[in-house]
Amino acid sequence: MTVLGWALVILGAALLAVAALGLLRLPDALSRQHAATKAATLALGVMLAGLAVLQPSFAWWIRIGLLVLLLVLTVPVASHALARAAASRPDA
Repeated sequence: MTVLGWALVILGAALLAVAALGLLRLPDALSRQHAATKAATLALGVMLAGLAVLQPSFAWWIRIGLLVLLLVLTVPVASHALARAAASRPDA
């Protein structure tokens, strides 16, 4: 189980690196935001899944599950609000 947990954590870190690369390489604000929010949400979810595998305690599983739920509920809303703000700017 330890190998699986660490593999998920490393995979999540690699996905975060891809998200960072997307922030540097993509041409406009909306594309960069899309790369950051989608990849970062997936990466953090994978990393937290790896942490859940590494922690045998049920109390940790509840905390990690709440964190994943918080990410899934808040990141799309924040992304949408930022996209609307960027789209309403005349120079965007």
